[in-house]
Amino acid sequence: MRKLILAILGVLFITGAIYGAKMIINSKSKTRKAPSKVIKTVFVDTVKNTSIPIIIPANGNLVAKRRVEIYSEVQGIFKPGSKLFKPGEKYQKNEAFISINDTEYYANVQLAKSNLYNSIAAVLADLRLDFPEVFLKWEAYLKSYDLNKPTPKLPKMVSEKENYFITGRSIVSNYYTVKNLEQRLSKYTISAPFKGILTEALVTEGTLIRSNQKLGEFIDPSVYEMEVSLSKTFASLLDVGETVELNNLEHTKKYSGIVSRVNGSINSATQTIAVYIEIKNSSLKEGMYLEANLNAKKEKNAIEINRGLLLDENKIFIIRDSVLDMIDVKPVYFSDTKVVLKDIPDGTIILSSPFPGAYVGMIVKPLQVQKENTPLKSNKTK
Repeated sequence: MRKLILAILGVLFITGAIYGAKMIINSKSKTRKAPSKVIKTVFVDTVKNTSIPIIIPANGNLVAKRRVEIYSEVQGIFKPGSKLFKPGEKYQKNEAFISINDTEYYANVQLAKSNLYNSIAAVLADLRLDFPEVFLKWEAYLKSYDLNKPTPKLPKMVSEKENYFITGRSIVSNYYTVKNLEQRLSKYTISAPFKGILTEALVTEGTLIRSNQKLGEFIDPSVYEMEVSLSKTFASLLDVGETVELNNLEHTKKYSGIVSRVNGSINSATQTIAVYIEIKNSSLKEGMYLEANLNAKKEKNAIEINRGLLLDENKIFIIRDSVLDMIDVKPVYFSDTKVVLKDIPDGTIILSSPFPGAYVGMIVKPLQVQKENTPLKSNKTK
């Protein structure tokens, strides 16, 4: 009985082993399903070459176009005037803003004028006898001579004898001595050369002013200039008189200016050229910081794309029959986010936005998007 049970268990074990082996063999022979192929959807755009406006961004501080530093050519005490000599004070053209005490110098001028008067009076008797034909004009000059008014010009001498006679009596030298002193006397009053405002005052009433001392600064607040430095590449692209758009840092206010001057030389250290923009606006103040957008040129037969689409500085992806390919392009202008390209045929389908993992030969599903060209703000050229 025992042998029979062992025999039955042996047959069952062998049968189970054979069945298990067949199951393992059958499981290995089954073909696995191939994974489904994923085709990525990409945004594309169709190339249409147009004229792309190139705008150069720049910035700088405003400086009054007309400004003068006030210096004294004479010495004396600063006399009080009708207005205080303080920053912010406004003056009309030819209005005196500094008067220096000239009492002592004025007396010297009057003395010189008196000497001239006496020298002419002393020769009238000789002129009556020796040059009766010129006597009347010199007599009329002496009668019109007023010590309290500017010295009039001497009568014109018509002959050599008259010239020698008058010159020999030191009348001509005395005359120019007086004119020189009168000219010097006028420097004791400093007047505004144009309508403007005082921005700096370094002296006050009662101060002893010395010769060649700086007294302050005076500007015309109606016209300002902003100097910007641009790459030498743009030197030939900007024209005097061209309109420029400006705005403040907060982009809350906009202003309009024109290119008033372009420097004729290039800075050898920075390889930049100075451009001056003239702005007129009553709300502007000297020292304000503004941003400017200069219209440099329009690049013909070009397109503008996202700078991230440019590969190896001169290649971009295109799509041919739903397959990615790569072509060479010619970058013309760069900005922080955009680039202008040339040498791309019309109708070429290109990517409109980059995506990671792209490679040549990759199968994709194009999705067309609308794209509008906007003026490019350039900060680099290649």
